[in-house]
Amino acid sequence: METKDFIVRPVNELFFRYLIPSIMGTMVTSIYVLADTIIIGKGLGSVAMAALNIALPIYNVFFGLGLLFGVGGSVLMSIYRGRGETKKADAYFTVSFFLNILIWLLLLVLSVIFMEDIAWILGGTEETMPYIMDYIPYIIWGMGAYFLSAFLQTFVRNDGAPKLAMNGVIAGGITNIVLDYVFVFPMNMGMAGAAMATVIGSYLTVAILCIHFLTKKNQLKFNFHGIHIGYIKDIVVNGTASFLIEVSSGITIFVFNLQLLKYVGNIGVTVFGIICNTAIVVMCLCKGVNQASQPIISVNYGAGQFERTFFVRKLTMITSIIVCGVIVFIGVFAPDFFTYIFLNPDKEILSMSGDAVRIYFSGFLFMAANMVYICYFQSVVKNAYSLLLCLLRGCILVLVFVYVLPLFMGVTGVWLAYPIAELCTMAVGMFVIKRTDKKNKKIVDKK
Repeated sequence: METKDFIVRPVNELFFRYLIPSIMGTMVTSIYVLADTIIIGKGLGSVAMAALNIALPIYNVFFGLGLLFGVGGSVLMSIYRGRGETKKADAYFTVSFFLNILIWLLLLVLSVIFMEDIAWILGGTEETMPYIMDYIPYIIWGMGAYFLSAFLQTFVRNDGAPKLAMNGVIAGGITNIVLDYVFVFPMNMGMAGAAMATVIGSYLTVAILCIHFLTKKNQLKFNFHGIHIGYIKDIVVNGTASFLIEVSSGITIFVFNLQLLKYVGNIGVTVFGIICNTAIVVMCLCKGVNQASQPIISVNYGAGQFERTFFVRKLTMITSIIVCGVIVFIGVFAPDFFTYIFLNPDKEILSMSGDAVRIYFSGFLFMAANMVYICYFQSVVKNAYSLLLCLLRGCILVLVFVYVLPLFMGVTGVWLAYPIAELCTMAVGMFVIKRTDKKNKKIVDKK
């Protein structure tokens, strides 16, 4: 799709053209984790599933860094294309690509050296460490797949090829599911088999995404002319929100695991494994909806078409709330449905999971709104606002509440920490969005 199409075609047409491929792409990304969780939970038991949940934050970091450079660079590329500055747009792609490669290699060296220390820091126990150390070596050595997959998905999608991005992720996801089953059950490879399936599926996604560079639709070009140090700052600042969205999931998992181990032991971590894996799906749905809107908002913002950006944001908000509302409805009225997806649960797990699911899932509606606000601010390069909301929901408020509320409410306070943090963040987001809308509407009125 040409850049001008984003400016002249009907907004509804553009949004829904990108919506399904974007949602499919992000949803299948979540399958990498879900397939591991379901296969491990059903095949290896609750302790192995707790071990996987302890190891998950490392995946969030790797994928989040790929998004840092992918989203950070692709948003700027889209904005400058909207302004007609194609060489500068290509320069941002170039810098983003090489930053992604550099950080991947540096982190690989550090992670290999401190692999076991990382496992203990994440919350490994004597019971779970054997499972963790069967899993994370393959994830660490294969981290390049996550860096490149996250990076290329954003740029290929923003370069007008959402279907190829979707197909690449779907192919990798299906491969991961098939290999998960084969490696864990017939071949009896345990946690190592699940990790290998994830890495292989991710590299297949990367290989398919690279096909875009051989097609006639490809507009991504390397341009080293005029690059300066300020480009790195622009990319990192603009991509930090996406990084924090991904990493905040890892932070939440890490801190919740520690608190649950303190209050109820491994069973709490197992129950949270059910919840956080469902939360990953919901988060991916929201990210898919927002990724459908991001290139449309960025290009139109760069072209000064503010009314079109407002309309896209409205469509995004309505769609996100509907999608999350369905999950919340099921969680409230049939919470055990999610428990049986991941485990063959005993009475002890069922007695805890029902209330936990109902309480935690209520936060998904507030999270839907927060994700729209964050994506919008990121798409129009209002990085201070997107960063503020990311820090509030993922790092500050959730940490405060998860440590304070249990002092008065026990384990119920742990489950309440998430929805209360999202609700408070949404209130801040609503206030900030009203302020920025007033400024942009004044510009529109002057025109």
